[in-house]
Amino acid sequence: MKILVAIAFLAILVSLGSALMYMMRGSAPPVEGQAPKKGNMATALAFRVGFSIVLFICVLAAWKLGWIQPTGIPPGA
Repeated sequence: MKILVAIAFLAILVSLGSALMYMMRGSAPPVEGQAPKKGNMATALAFRVGFSIVLFICVLAAWKLGWIQPTGIPPGA
């Protein structure tokens, strides 16, 4: 489970980094005869959101199946 979480976290960071790259690069003026590329940054951010949701669902399912146990502040403390 730790490996799955680490891989998902790395995928989230890579997606966020690629969105930053697209944002910093900006949009170049369209070349004649070619369709302009749109939505690269939005696509990268959408993948980041998707990876985050999948990671949350996997952690929640692992908790429900008993694969991981919560540690920390006990309830009612």
